[in-house]
Amino acid sequence: MSAPRRPPRRLRLFLKGNLDLRDSLHVLRLNGAVAWNGLNEVLRGRGAVARIRHETNPRLDLLAEADGRVPAALAARPLPFGAYPPAAQFSAAFFEEEADAYLLSIQQELATWAMRHREGGWGFYAERKEAWGPADRDWARATLRHDPPPAPEAAAAALERVIARLRARTAAPVLVFNLSAYVPGETAHSLAGLGETVSTRIRRLNLALAEVSMRTGVSVIDVDRVLAGAGAARLKFDALHMTAEGCRLVAEEVARVLEDLGCLDAPAEHAA
Repeated sequence: MSAPRRPPRRLRLFLKGNLDLRDSLHVLRLNGAVAWNGLNEVLRGRGAVARIRHETNPRLDLLAEADGRVPAALAARPLPFGAYPPAAQFSAAFFEEEADAYLLSIQQELATWAMRHREGGWGFYAERKEAWGPADRDWARATLRHDPPPAPEAAAAALERVIARLRARTAAPVLVFNLSAYVPGETAHSLAGLGETVSTRIRRLNLALAEVSMRTGVSVIDVDRVLAGAGAARLKFDALHMTAEGCRLVAEEVARVLEDLGCLDAPAEHAA
């Protein structure tokens, strides 16, 4: 008689990030159709299945400050927020919910401008600010200031604050996506007078993340290496969006790292 089949290892993963995490690990839809069905496509072959929770993340410094409470001045205004509702922006669930691994990205650090309340100091991302009405625009001019994308060193410091908050409660692995530095259309061979290009900023952010990993031990999902090794030019639509094959390759890298960290090991009661 054959041995009873071992049930799959069930993982709880909390994703706090944007389209790179969503597309590769949850689902990628192109023209309304599912082009890649996420990490579970890979995990099933390793005897595991993941229950994935995903929240968008406007910026790491805003996440580090989040306490679960939407400021009253913001909650009172029915502003259009698109994929970044205040409940998600100010959510502290990432620091409070149990998970087998927590996943972040540095993608939002690339170019996200925040808005800061002049008196309260709290910040948020206004994804659809162009749709605000005149009264809301007047309110913004009177009470808010623009907060530009952080320097890589500041983004790294914010990431370490996020990690410290997690580590105060859990020892579960933390995985952080870096960025592919291949940017379609960038062909300049001299950067004199250009300022910081997108690819240069990506490289600086990737280096800052590597240094955070050295200091804290978090795992880097090296999207840059994975896509470069397989041919980034055919795996990216633009600077940020990956094809279905690119998403699959990144998901396979995540599965490899999770397995290396022991997250796919069978629970004691199912171990051989």
